Formats: sequence, structure tokens, C-alpha cells
Amino acid sequence: MATVRTAYSPAALRHRLPFALAVALSVFAAASASTVVAPSPAHAGARHSGVVSENPVNWTPHVLDGSVTTIAEAGGLVVAAGDFTEVSDPEGEDTLERDRIFAFEPGTGEISSTFRPEVDGTIRSVVPGPGRTVFIGGRFEHVNGEPHRGLALLSTVDGEPVDGFSASIDNGSVYRLAAHGGRLYAGGSFTSVNGTERTGVARFDADTGELDKGLDITISEPRRGDLRVGELAVSPSGDKLVIAGTFTKVEGKGRYQIAVINTGSTPARLSNWSTSAYSKPCDYERMNTYLRQIDFAPDGSYFVVATAGGPSIKEGICKTVARWESNGPAGADPTWVNHTGGDAVYSVAATGAAVYVGGHQRWMDNPEGQHDAGPGAVEREGIGAIDPRTGKALPWNPGRERGHGAEALLATADGLYVGSDTTRLGGEYKGRIGMFPLR
Repeated sequence: MATVRTAYSPAALRHRLPFALAVALSVFAAASASTVVAPSPAHAGARHSGVVSENPVNWTPHVLDGSVTTIAEAGGLVVAAGDFTEVSDPEGEDTLERDRIFAFEPGTGEISSTFRPEVDGTIRSVVPGPGRTVFIGGRFEHVNGEPHRGLALLSTVDGEPVDGFSASIDNGSVYRLAAHGGRLYAGGSFTSVNGTERTGVARFDADTGELDKGLDITISEPRRGDLRVGELAVSPSGDKLVIAGTFTKVEGKGRYQIAVINTGSTPARLSNWSTSAYSKPCDYERMNTYLRQIDFAPDGSYFVVATAGGPSIKEGICKTVARWESNGPAGADPTWVNHTGGDAVYSVAATGAAVYVGGHQRWMDNPEGQHDAGPGAVEREGIGAIDPRTGKALPWNPGRERGHGAEALLATADGLYVGSDTTRLGGEYKGRIGMFPLR
């Protein structure tokens, strides 16, 4: 096998403990510990001092089919999930079978040989769990042959479900997870969890899976299809939760597709923040909601929302990225909106220095575009970065093969991970996953 020489950042060097030794030490620690270690920090984007490089690293592995739709840094590994069956090492010399989920070492791309959970359905979201664990959520019934409906906590050491975590989705499925301060948030199409009524959103103890009764929010009156929370994000301080989905009312009050919950209070309460900006019919009949991903700024002062839409150009903030102030009023307007001119945006990551966006867009800064480049439009093929202050596209423009679009962006201390269904990133072959390092 060819030797690959790579320059590592100080953060990456922290992971250079030989992989087999790291696994052995983790197994020993797991066997000897009598309590669960402290939870991981919030599943929120890392703060960056500048914009990441346009040149992706050479050490990421490759996903050889399907797509990568969700990525998390958990237990000292990068965990990626989606719709795929095969992966390979960074050099492309060894092909390995991995069904829907796999993990690798940041800094080397070495694929874990022990993290190989068998999940009998779709995994839609992965987020870091306590210690060397990762939460998975989606539409599945079993993990490694054990009953775990829609939600599970897995060891990143051996891929086994963690004993003592008992959360279960009674019906429907999970679309998005978020974790903060020993709590796990789940959004989805369910109406009951752990035998208790909860529609669309629930909160659990991250160690035990016990339902947190301090969050009991009623969503109602779907604009189309079933009631569901398709996306959520928790603020870095843990005092706010943004939910988006098919609902038009929350706690009996008008909240069209998006709402903010004050999770710093006990019990959690609906915030006064509201907007009518997403009340326009941007989509078509098969799309229950056109709101896609949400991410908070590292300081929690604002959050950013990415949207898709139907094939036609319609009035409203369809197929855009918009900034919203976290302490905004009722009837709020966005601080800025960046339009693609007719192409969907699926993912967003706010780092303080930039707001990164992924989808199958061709342009940004394109409010007058009609599936073409309007006045002032800039080319941004499948990926781009926006100035958080002005809402205008930054010069950063590595490009990626558009395909369906990039559905996964994850900002870490080392850079920005990108997951998609295509193989060209920054002008190089990167099989459905890549990483842009901090400069």
C-alpha cells in the first residue's frame, strides 16, 4: 500500500494515538467504569477565526455508492450515515462493506474495523452522545438484532447499543436529533415516545433515555401531510430550541412551519418569536415542508435557515438562506436573505466567520434569477459561503459536483466536513465525503 504523507494541524495530532491502541484503551475504560462519563458538548458548529481552505484534505475515506446525509464527530471518530453499502480507504485501495453507517479517524481517514452496527432501516441523523458514543435516529426497528425503534445510543468502540439507554419511538420516525447538556432532542413524525404522548418533538435524558417531562409542546394543524418536526437546532447555551416542520400552530398560536421554544425555563415554553415569512406556498404537492436545515451561530445570537422548494419560481423566501436574530420579536423579518434564483439549499453550518451552505445551487446573490443568473449573481456550484453580517456571498468558491445536493455540513475545530451524493469536491475526487481544513 502506498504511503501518504500529510501535514496535520495541532488539533488533528490529538487523534494520532495508534488506532488499535486507542480502541484497546477504550474497551478497558468501558469495562472498568461503573458510571457513564460526562456528556459531549452541544451539537453545534465550531467557532472558526476565518474561512476554511478551498483545498480539501487528502486523508478522508471514500463512500463508493449512494449518499452521505448526516455526519457527526463523536467518541474521537467521525461518524457518517446515509444510503450506501461500500466505502474505501483514502488511497482507494481497500474496499469495505458498510451498510448505511461507518466511522473513521480524523487526521488519517482510517476506517474503524470495530464500529459496524447493523441497522435495519434509514438513519437520518447522528449526533455525539456521552463519552465514546453516538446517537442515531431514523426509521428503523432493530440495531444488531436488538429492538431499538427509531432511536439508539451506540458505542463508537464496537458499534453495540449502550446498555441502560431505553428511549424508543412508539410510532412514526425520527428526522433530526440534537444534544446539549445531558439532554437529547428528537424531532420527527411520531405521536408517542416511551409510551407517552409526544407529537413531533421530545426531549430525553441523554444517559438513560428517560423522557424529560419538562418539554411538552403541542404542534398542530399541518399545512400538508402528517404532523412532523423535520428539523431542529438547539442554541449553544441550551436555552433555545428552533423547530421546523409541517405545523402551522404551536401551543395553539400561529407558527407557520417554524417556532422557537424557550428551553431555559422549566417547563419549556413557546417563545414570542414568530414570522410569517415561510407562509408562502413555495413547494409542490409532494413536499410537506420546504424548510431544510437550521444552525445557530457559535455565540447563539442568531440562527440560519436553509430552504428548498418546488420546480417553479414562486413568491416568498423559497430556495434561500436566511439569518434570524435569536431574540427577535413576534412578526420578525429576516436580517438578510440570500437567494439562489431557483435551486434548493439543503444544509447550513454557521461558524462565526462564515455561513456555509450546501445544496444543488448554481448561484448565490441571485434574488432576480429565474433558473438563470440575474443581476449581481455569483456562481457557486453546489456549495458556498455567506458573510454572516452582510448576507452576501464570500469569495470562497471551491465548487462541487451538484447532483441531488450536499445534505450534510459539519463544522469542527479542524475545518468543515461535507457529505453528499457526488464525487467531485474542490476540483478533486472525494467519494461523497470530504473535509476543508482551516487555513
